[in-house]
Amino acid sequence: MIDGLPFAVFQPFIDTATGRIAGVEALARLRDADGRMHSAGPLFADPKTPPAALRRLDRQVREDALRRFHQAPADWFLSLNISPRWISRLRPAQPLPSLIQLQRSAIDPTRIVFEITELGGASQRLPDVVSRYREAGARIAIDDFGAGYSQLDRVLALQPDILKLDMRLFQEAARGGPSGEVVKALAQMAEKTGCWIIAEGVETEAELNFALECGARYVQGFLFAKPEMELFASDAFVGRFARLRDSYVQQKLAERARLVNLRQQLAELMGELKLWAESGAPASSLKAPDNYPWLLRIYQCDRHGTQLTPNLEWRQQSWHADDRYLGHNWSWRPYFYQLLAEGWEERRLTLSTTYRDATSNQYCLTAGQFIDNGRRLLLVDIDAAGL
Repeated sequence: MIDGLPFAVFQPFIDTATGRIAGVEALARLRDADGRMHSAGPLFADPKTPPAALRRLDRQVREDALRRFHQAPADWFLSLNISPRWISRLRPAQPLPSLIQLQRSAIDPTRIVFEITELGGASQRLPDVVSRYREAGARIAIDDFGAGYSQLDRVLALQPDILKLDMRLFQEAARGGPSGEVVKALAQMAEKTGCWIIAEGVETEAELNFALECGARYVQGFLFAKPEMELFASDAFVGRFARLRDSYVQQKLAERARLVNLRQQLAELMGELKLWAESGAPASSLKAPDNYPWLLRIYQCDRHGTQLTPNLEWRQQSWHADDRYLGHNWSWRPYFYQLLAEGWEERRLTLSTTYRDATSNQYCLTAGQFIDNGRRLLLVDIDAAGL
């Protein structure tokens, strides 16, 4: 397989702001006896392959990529994979082979992104090497971000310019898996540290939509292009991306329309509940919530967040009171201080963002409105899945 002469192929990064190709990642491939291309990943992962041979092959692929990148538009960047395993074998103060290659290639270092892979095996020399890459003018990306949560502190200490979301974690989240909120939180954290996000492994429209939801600056994957020997034209995917982006926007507009409808329904429900709550009538006098299938529970708090009444839940065609939470204080919950921030004097209906309920483990929203001249807060919990 080593005699199969590994060579570089290029997979594009699509800029989500323009739909144009912003750059490419160089990936190693081998060609079999039938002329078909295969990933060189298994070769590099094979413990039987001598390390010296692997380093030579790795540099050979990088050399090939740099040589052919001269054909790319001047505004593209090239992402080159660097394994900390190679870095750990460097002697102190040894010139970096990748920077020597870059100098020989006569490519502006500001067009290069060094993508650090396999951070779990990172050596103590990595921060110094990253610093030297930066001094040369290159940018730093961290691959598989989110795959090893124990590495977050080490990732942030490197102050990367770009974070690539772990492909398996990202794809699971895009399918609606439980990791969805984790990936969004990781993306938000990256944004707050000034990093750009790349979503790799984007193969379906749902995965693209989730990438846009996460605020990805670039997307990469088979939905647009597989790794190829030849470079694509910068505008090769502009039309396709525009159609997919417009479809995403229409979905978000439909979600917004559903939210407007929910607010209208809530205003109607709150009007009924306010009359009931302020009259002191028993729960049995409340109507069945047939028009509100998303309703989880009704309860009241004082203006400081302490629950005054049992939870009322509609089950088996009747209202049931659950008094386990009487006296509990909810002022620390995001929905409550959002409501307080609006000010009770306005007496208007407010609606929280979606959150995971600590007691039921459900995704919820909470609607609230002050009643009784601001002395009490009427609250309705809503099943987010039911929307």
